[in-house]
Amino acid sequence: MTPFTPDDELDETGLRNNIQRVISLGTHGAGFTWGMGEFWTLTQEERKRIYEIASDESNGSWPIAAHVSHTSYKEVVELATYAEHVGFDLLVLAAPYFVTNKEDQVIEWVKLISESTNLAIMFYNSPQFGIVMTPQGLSKICEIPNVVGVKEASFNPEISVASHMQLGHKAIISTPDEWIFNKGKELGFQQQVMFANTSDWRFDSASNNNYVQFVEKAVLGNIDSNLYEKKIAPIKKVSDKWWQYTVKKMNGALPAAMCKAWAEHVGMASGHVRAPLVNLNEEEKRNLLNDIREANNSCN
Repeated sequence: MTPFTPDDELDETGLRNNIQRVISLGTHGAGFTWGMGEFWTLTQEERKRIYEIASDESNGSWPIAAHVSHTSYKEVVELATYAEHVGFDLLVLAAPYFVTNKEDQVIEWVKLISESTNLAIMFYNSPQFGIVMTPQGLSKICEIPNVVGVKEASFNPEISVASHMQLGHKAIISTPDEWIFNKGKELGFQQQVMFANTSDWRFDSASNNNYVQFVEKAVLGNIDSNLYEKKIAPIKKVSDKWWQYTVKKMNGALPAAMCKAWAEHVGMASGHVRAPLVNLNEEEKRNLLNDIREANNSCN
């Protein structure tokens, strides 16, 4: 998340503290200015300042990824160049929303950006950017030399599974939800990483990192169903409920407001969501908090 102060400035101290908390969970990296980071509300200078802070706090020992999507080629290249300059490990790139309605356009866009950076690229496949690539289109993207894989967040299980089955032997495919591990075991593919999922910092603490432990095992093919059902499933049920509620409330927009309210509950800096998103109201926040507490009690 990108935390903001009450006067709508970047909360730099809060961001630094948030990074250190996520590191303390035993995670293996994080992404910055992504969808949940409200990148569309950030100025170019704010995005670059976040890169500086992330690089400083990670100190070269915790992998960091910069989401550089934009509708402007020049702005994307500026962000990518700066991310490389300050020591990022990876770029995340989606379709240039609004004007790309054909898969060939997206493929050429990724190819164009890849020629302007030395960093590896993960393509971000999400309907939030106006087009969802098919597994065939994703295969062509993964043939671009800099592209190492896909964050497959289409919310279409058939596309996620097909992408793993067709591309998993040559690229990193990551669907940001735990169901993919059981499906992989059933069909014979193995997801290697849980790439950019907010569940770890919402569900876990440094002394109780059940979600991180589950993912650590699952990416190696060991699905600890007992751990999941006892320690994670109750809180995941709350997350799914409020995720769906907030998405419906915003008619399909990402539930950054829900995640920010959750962050506040676990003691992280969050602040408001910037317009045109709308914050959860006080009653919604209370109801969310009650659900979280009940779930946590059932996990203890």
